[in-house]
Amino acid sequence: MGVKLVLLPPQRDLTREWAAGLARGVTGLQVVAPETAAEAAREVVDADAAFGTIPPDLLRRAGKLRWLQAPAAAPPAGYYYPELVAHPVVVTNFREIYNDHIGAHILAFVLAFARGLHHYVPLQLRREWRPLPLDEGVVHLPEATALILGVGGIGSEAARLCAACGMRVIGVDARRAEAPPGVAELHRPEELDRLLPLADFVIMTIPHTPATEGLLNRARLRLMKKTAFLINIGRGMTVRLADLVDALATGVIAGAGLDVFEVEPLPPDHPLWTLPGVLLTPHTAGYGPYLDARRFEILLDNCRRFVAGQPLRNVVDKRNWF
Repeated sequence: MGVKLVLLPPQRDLTREWAAGLARGVTGLQVVAPETAAEAAREVVDADAAFGTIPPDLLRRAGKLRWLQAPAAAPPAGYYYPELVAHPVVVTNFREIYNDHIGAHILAFVLAFARGLHHYVPLQLRREWRPLPLDEGVVHLPEATALILGVGGIGSEAARLCAACGMRVIGVDARRAEAPPGVAELHRPEELDRLLPLADFVIMTIPHTPATEGLLNRARLRLMKKTAFLINIGRGMTVRLADLVDALATGVIAGAGLDVFEVEPLPPDHPLWTLPGVLLTPHTAGYGPYLDARRFEILLDNCRRFVAGQPLRNVVDKRNWF
């Protein structure tokens, strides 16, 4: 008997294409793509695997479910609800598909701050020719330190790029045992408070988990250098925005490059829009080509592995959401 995979609704043209591609590409796999919640409730009863978001009522009906492919690298809060965490189903995600795109975005923030663009872009909009004094507004990267919080695929790529610019890179990671190329030192999260005062750039690539929510708060911002810059492209809930606004407004830190926020979209009246030293992008750090092809490649590979009884890629620690 074959293995049954249910692509959970809502269906897009893309997932319908995936269904056909998986059926062609994996011998012994039956692929079903129900269009409605009622159809999904019937199909999930004898499903071995599923793709997408499975609500508690469907999970209770899924008596054979052994594998769930999450539809994102880091699904939103609530995806890993208590019943799913307690269930024996193995969950995998789409991590690693954004490494090159987000690594480039991080480097863009670093170079912008290092060359004073956070100062000059507002002047350009006001048509003001006002150069800073010689040697001010420049960070000499061969003498700078980057502290990267989260040295997974994205953090490792950011480390490689920062090191290529001559920076000393320090990493903090809860899982990684060995430093990847470009990382001079690797530390556990318990060392964060000691490391923050050393950094010229604090780069956050960590996911939103119970342990990381509000990780960078008023107290930790005050541990940073007054000349340091914060860059967050991970998840908005890891930084307390009210504390960050206060730190920027009072000169506790020099600036911030943000792609993610506690509240998205960022309200138009939020002070971050107009604070000096702030560069904002609207959750676009991961934008770039080939993402859907990369998602399908992981799904296809995991389907082949699942049918063959082999270990799956990108297995998630459900209790910690990543």
